Amino acid sequence: MQSFIPKAQRLTFAVMNSNKYETVIGLEIHAQLLTNTKLFCGDSIAFGAEPNTHVSPITLGHPGTLPKTNTKAIEYAIKLGLTCNCSIEQKNYFARKNYFYPDLPKGYQISQHTTPICKGGFVTIQTNDQEKNIQLNRIHIEEDAGKSIHDIYETDTCIDLNRAGTPLLEIVTEPCIQSSEEAFNYVTEVRKLVRWLNVCDGNMEEGSLRCDVNVSIRLKGETQLGTKVEVKNVNSIRNVKRAIDAEVKRMIEMKEKGQKIIQQTRTYNVDTDTTSAIREKEDANDYRYFADPDLTPFNLSTAYIEEIKSNLPILPKQLIADLKSKFGLSDYDTTQLCDDKMIADFFITTTQYTNNHKAIANFILGPIKQYLNENNIAVNEMQLQPKQLASLIILVDEGKVNFSIASTKILPVLFKDDKVALEIAQEQNLLQTNNSNEIEEWVNKVLQSMPDKVAEYKKGKKGLIGLFVGEVKKVSQGKADPKIVTELLASKLS
Repeated sequence: MQSFIPKAQRLTFAVMNSNKYETVIGLEIHAQLLTNTKLFCGDSIAFGAEPNTHVSPITLGHPGTLPKTNTKAIEYAIKLGLTCNCSIEQKNYFARKNYFYPDLPKGYQISQHTTPICKGGFVTIQTNDQEKNIQLNRIHIEEDAGKSIHDIYETDTCIDLNRAGTPLLEIVTEPCIQSSEEAFNYVTEVRKLVRWLNVCDGNMEEGSLRCDVNVSIRLKGETQLGTKVEVKNVNSIRNVKRAIDAEVKRMIEMKEKGQKIIQQTRTYNVDTDTTSAIREKEDANDYRYFADPDLTPFNLSTAYIEEIKSNLPILPKQLIADLKSKFGLSDYDTTQLCDDKMIADFFITTTQYTNNHKAIANFILGPIKQYLNENNIAVNEMQLQPKQLASLIILVDEGKVNFSIASTKILPVLFKDDKVALEIAQEQNLLQTNNSNEIEEWVNKVLQSMPDKVAEYKKGKKGLIGLFVGEVKKVSQGKADPKIVTELLASKLS
C-alpha cells in the first residue's frame, strides 16, 4: 500500500533535494513577424478573422502551387540578428521539415536547417544585480502551422488554417540558462527587443510570441547534460517560470525515486501547476530535412546587410543613458520610458515643445500610461499628440492651472479632442485666478466656516494650514492660485 505524504512535506522534500541538482535550460522562442502577408504567399496574417478565411491554394498545400519568399521577413530576421550580436549567414536556403500533424496542410513545414540566417550571438539580461549574456545558438526563419482547437466539441478537434504559413523567427538559446528566474528575465528582454524593433508585437495571449522550454537536471559538479524534456507553447512569461519550476520539481522527485527520465514533449497545465506528456520527443533526423525544391536559395549581399544595420534604432540600454545625460531624468524615469519604444519616442518628441522634461515624464508615466492601460491601446493609438501634452505642461508652468486640474479635467478632453490645453481651460472656466480680492473672499469663507480649526491652529497646530489650503481649493474649484492662498491664510491666521 502506497504511503501518503502531505503536500507540505513533499514540497520540503523537493526543496531539500534540489540542493543536490542544478538545472540546465534552453529556450526556443517563436516570434510571429509583423509582415502584412504570409511567408510564401499573399494571404493576410491579420489576427481575429473568421476561421479558414485567410487561406489560398498555397496555404492549403494544393499540388502544383509555387511559393514565393516574403523579403520583408528576411529583413526582419537580419534586424533582430544584428541587434542580438549574431553573425548573418549570406548564403541561405529553405528546407522541408517533414512530419504529420492535422493543422499542417502540406505534411511538412518550410524552415531553415543547416543554414540559419543568424548564427551565434547573445542577449544581455539583468540577474542578481549583474548582467549576464544568454548565448544564442541560432535565429532562423520558418512558417507557422495552423491551429488545432480542442475545446469547441467534446469528441472532435477543429482546425483553423489562418495561421498556417505565417512567418516566424525561431530564437534558440544554448543550454546556458540556470534558473527559472533567468528564463523569465530572458523572455522579458526578447519580447522587449522584438517590440522595440517593430518586428513582432510580442502578444503572447494572441500567440504571436510563444515559448518552448527545454529542461534537464544533473547533479551539481557534473558536466554531461541530463535527459532533456521539452515543455511546448507556454503562453505567458509568468508561466515560463512556473512551468520550469514544476518540471524541475517533477524531475528531482523522479531521480530521488530512482526512476528514469524519458526524453519527451510535455505541456503545462496552469490550473494544476503540473506538466503532462504529449508525445516522445523527436530527434532532428526524424524530420528528414532536405532543401525545398520549389524555393530558390537566397544570397544576402554585404551592402544589403549594412544598409539594414545603418537603419537600426538606438537600443534601450543606450537610450536610457542618453535620456539621463541629456534631460537629467532619474534611473526610474528613464527605465520606465524606455520600456516601450513608442513611449520613448513620444517623450522625445514632446521635449521639442517644452523644456520641463520631468513634467513630461510625470504625465506620461502617470495619467497617460493609466489611460493606455485602461483602454488597452498603444501610445500611437491614442489621439493625444506631443504638442498638446506640451501645451498642458506650459499651462501648469505658467500657473494658469494646477496639476490636479490639468490631469483630471483637461487631459481627459485632450485624449478625445485636437484642441490645445488653453482652449479647453477657457471653455470650462478652469484658469486659475491671481485676483487677490476674489481669492480673499474664498479664504474668508473657509475660515468663517471652520472656527474650531482656526482656534486649534492659533494654539499651535500649524499643520492645519494644509487643510485650509485644500478647502479653499474646493471652494474655488481649483481656480485659486495656491501661492496667494497660502500667503493670505498665513496673514489672516497670524
